[in-house]
Amino acid sequence: MPVLTRLIPSPVVVDIRAGALDDLGCVLADERISHSGKLAVAVSGGSGARLRERVAPSLPGADWFEVGGGTLDDAIKLAGAMKGGHYDAVVGLGGGKIIDCAKFAAARIGLPLVAVPTNLAHDGLCSPVATLDNDAGRGSYGVPNPIAVVIDLDVVRAAPARFVRAGIGDAVSNVSAIADWELANRVKGERIDGLAAAMARQAGEAVLRHPGGIGDNDFLQVLAEALVLTGIAMSVSGDSRPASGACHEINHAFDLLFPTRAAAHGEQCGLGAAFAMYLRGAHEESAHMAEVLRRHGLPVLPEEIGFTPEEFFRAVEFAPQTRPGRYTILEHLDLKTDQIKDLYADYVKAIGS
Repeated sequence: MPVLTRLIPSPVVVDIRAGALDDLGCVLADERISHSGKLAVAVSGGSGARLRERVAPSLPGADWFEVGGGTLDDAIKLAGAMKGGHYDAVVGLGGGKIIDCAKFAAARIGLPLVAVPTNLAHDGLCSPVATLDNDAGRGSYGVPNPIAVVIDLDVVRAAPARFVRAGIGDAVSNVSAIADWELANRVKGERIDGLAAAMARQAGEAVLRHPGGIGDNDFLQVLAEALVLTGIAMSVSGDSRPASGACHEINHAFDLLFPTRAAAHGEQCGLGAAFAMYLRGAHEESAHMAEVLRRHGLPVLPEEIGFTPEEFFRAVEFAPQTRPGRYTILEHLDLKTDQIKDLYADYVKAIGS
């Protein structure tokens, strides 16, 4: 009997531990990612630049490129600067914007990417998507998965706490996203990739159920692993479905309707997930999710990120327009403003103060 299987696009190296950054050069050489040591390292003017002095001695053959921001133009300029350099790989060292710019640039010139995030703000650090600002607002661009992911827990713990909290919100929202995927399967017959769903769900549940906090290495390890697994789950399914449902539609609505006031991606996704769980009748799960988000200092009410309830109602009603063709609890209920207002009042009572 033949053995049938499938190949899963995933990093050849996932190194998550305290002090991992100090061994970056050895890891890349040992895994034959860069046998010659010829690397293009993209850094920001912030966290990445501050770490350059520490990392540079272990990467003597590297050329360094400072990236101005997280726009499509920035990524194209980076690719142009690196083109013709005969590098083995591109290293993205910094926050999410730098990682996304490096992903896009590496894909554009046909080189593998090594992601070295300096915070855990969202699941994009290992996803096959680069999110970049463009003239029309913000776009998502398909790219290969990173060939390696190196996360130093000491570095991410030193990042502003808000970044880690945002990553918690993004990871926990997986639970709501999978519930939306299952709803689409029941109502619309949409196919579910069971492996991708299992990976994303367990990643979200691991963060949701962990008793630790952002100052604990054990918790940071679980959070980092959850974000990596979520990125791989998106590669397995071929789209963002394992990690993006009504929670992310609400997030996108905030970004589009209030672009100068939008909060962190993970903050908005966590709030959206807790509310979406309530909408689908999972009231106990919604209350528990809200309790966990609150414990980690994340918002569960729009006022906690600077929006009025009325602005939240507008975002929820607009949210389905952000992802045409995606079926979630929002499309299923097709809520109007008065209905959202009533359900929100019930949600506030259910999660308590």
